[in-house]
Amino acid sequence: MKRLGAVGLALALFASTGSLLVAGLSETDTIDHSYEDFGELLRQHVVGARVDYATLRANREDLDSIVSTFGKVTELEFDGWSREHQIAYLINAYNAFTLQAIVDHYPIDGGWLSFLRWAPRNSIRQIDGVWTERRWSAAGAEMTLDELEHEKLRAPYGEARIHFAINCAAISCPPLRRDPYVGERLDRQLILAARNYLASPAGLQIEGDTIRASSVFDWFGEDFIEEYSQLVEAPGSDRDRAVLGVVAKYGPAEASQLAQSGNARLRFLSYDWGLNDLENR
Repeated sequence: MKRLGAVGLALALFASTGSLLVAGLSETDTIDHSYEDFGELLRQHVVGARVDYATLRANREDLDSIVSTFGKVTELEFDGWSREHQIAYLINAYNAFTLQAIVDHYPIDGGWLSFLRWAPRNSIRQIDGVWTERRWSAAGAEMTLDELEHEKLRAPYGEARIHFAINCAAISCPPLRRDPYVGERLDRQLILAARNYLASPAGLQIEGDTIRASSVFDWFGEDFIEEYSQLVEAPGSDRDRAVLGVVAKYGPAEASQLAQSGNARLRFLSYDWGLNDLENR
């Protein structure tokens, strides 16, 4: 019997099943990997770097349905996907879960004791246990937002650019995109997310020879060391060189040149935990 090449095998599979299996995906997957429903919801409620939570709360059925669909994905199904499709799914799930957490408590008012949480009265930080106690279903498991971020996303993949993609509902956070992440375009989307954040005053500011970067880099700078610390020659720690390396690669021209000059001083911006609410703009 004549052996089939890769193309022949794919055509034979198409002929016998009526569909092509691509990157471990199947027409029987629970998730639509284009995330069309989530994309439509985002485009209706994301305005610039803000979210129209009031409208989203008034019409929350679509959001609840999307969150429910994320929870139907089994571990076996998830494990069969490509790395890119897994990451896209987890990013989108994190962002959808965060939207639901806000909507469940909107409008947020921390009251007169809100200052004890070192955050504005309308901040996500005023929601008890939002990252550490409330659990959502994803990839066949129940998990908190912290577990999703740190154990499911950060640890397994070594993709530091996820920090530009997941949204914590704060003004200083990398903004929520109006389009969901998808496996086929993941790298391009993460590049754009990095560039857009570093082009914003929340992500990066230049003062003379000082680069003031988001506190995201202060908290998670170690995640960037392996890929970015060798991109520039600069004094200081591996973490600081990695941050300058990210700025050199994805920052605006002026910032990129300064990061590569060897003369840049790195400082971190204060983080505005105010809610990224359209009504507060």
